[in-house]
Amino acid sequence: MLVIQADGKGVPIILDQPAKQAVRLGKGQKRGRKKEAVVTTAYTITVMPRTPREVVASFFDLVPQEADTATARRPAPQNKHIWATLDGKDAALDRLAKQVTTRDGPHIQHRVALCDGCEALQTRLSARFPDFTQILDFIHANEYLWDVANTLLGETNEQRLPWMVEHTQQLLAGQASQLIGEFRDRAQASSTNAAQRKQLLKTAGYFERNLPYMDYHVYLANGWPIASGVIEGACRHLVKDRMDITGARWGLKRAEAILKLRSLKISGDLPAYMKFHFQQEAKRNYPGPPIPVVIDEAA
Repeated sequence: MLVIQADGKGVPIILDQPAKQAVRLGKGQKRGRKKEAVVTTAYTITVMPRTPREVVASFFDLVPQEADTATARRPAPQNKHIWATLDGKDAALDRLAKQVTTRDGPHIQHRVALCDGCEALQTRLSARFPDFTQILDFIHANEYLWDVANTLLGETNEQRLPWMVEHTQQLLAGQASQLIGEFRDRAQASSTNAAQRKQLLKTAGYFERNLPYMDYHVYLANGWPIASGVIEGACRHLVKDRMDITGARWGLKRAEAILKLRSLKISGDLPAYMKFHFQQEAKRNYPGPPIPVVIDEAA
């Protein structure tokens, strides 16, 4: 199975003309500016069919021993290639398309694209990779369920976890449409306050917009991944842990160079690149044919 993923992470950028600092920032305003680094990955992995019940038991650690067994037999990504760039979503997906072209073939039986619900990325992925089945990251979808549970029941309520287990089971069983109807009906109830109504409608709207990418029961039966942990981890250790440390501010050219070098290192391509780099430096510094080496045997 060939899997592709894409996501974005902000990099603090130096302003060409620093704006005058306000005495007090307004709502939503920030003193710095960030530019999105688009991170992409492509890898192959073996299919592993699961049931919604197995995923729920592992996700909520309901049966620790079974969860440990499932983790032990979970296949790992192979030949993982990761790339990050500040040149925009189209440039990032152009490079990802080249990776797909070199790795695709008759040996690939399934093609899957994972995304976190960003409409701009979803639209581009659908247009650029029409042969891939696009999946909404289950973890992001589940976070919206947690928001509803916290709003309706409170974070310390003993019924919160059973509520989450039940509704996550519904989500993974392909009942997202029923959840949308339940949340909209609950939002209209007279006993629902304004904050609860807002969160219920927000989650229902998010599920409704992403409904084409939420057939989790089908994906699990096919043995496909439903979570974008690979790209989430890449965003953290490739971009955030280096580019967004305290006090860091980057110029565009230097930030792009660092991202490329870190991408090469993480993908395991840095030694090959350095060999190529030294070859190009030699050609630039010493143009022309190689200088013959003469050895004086008498000396």
